[in-house]
Amino acid sequence: MPQLVLDVRADGTMTALLDGQPVTPPVGAGPWRRAGFAQIIDHATRERQMPVRVTVHESDGSTFTDILPATRRSRRQSPTPPSEPTTMARRAEPVPIDGGHGFLAGEDVAIALVTGHTDASHHGQVRALLDPTIIAATHAHEVVLIGRVSGTITIRDLP
Repeated sequence: MPQLVLDVRADGTMTALLDGQPVTPPVGAGPWRRAGFAQIIDHATRERQMPVRVTVHESDGSTFTDILPATRRSRRQSPTPPSEPTTMARRAEPVPIDGGHGFLAGEDVAIALVTGHTDASHHGQVRALLDPTIIAATHAHEVVLIGRVSGTITIRDLP
């Protein structure tokens, strides 16, 4: 498994090594910064096509390590030729999802589609940047953040 080592300097800039080889930021992006953990990992792993062991050396001497799996990618289907517009669009059949057990009888259960992932900071805080076109297309009013390891669930109203 490849190893990505991130060394954080006191000013927040970072160096990145993948299996001992420097990982340089994209041209014109400036130096790697702490806020760019996710971008560095995505860049080094070709958009998380492979699992990676990440070791972060903080400027205060502390170190943490995690193993990040490759992201599941759906198979791309061959492009279909554009069809001629129809006057009446047919509505797609709903997709049933078995949500499992453990809910309270009559409980309001939120339904959320995963549209992306982000990483928590070293303080455990999360900031997500949402695509406004997805919000508009889904008519969403809330966002649900789920920590896959911690099990933390946070629900926030969208502005």
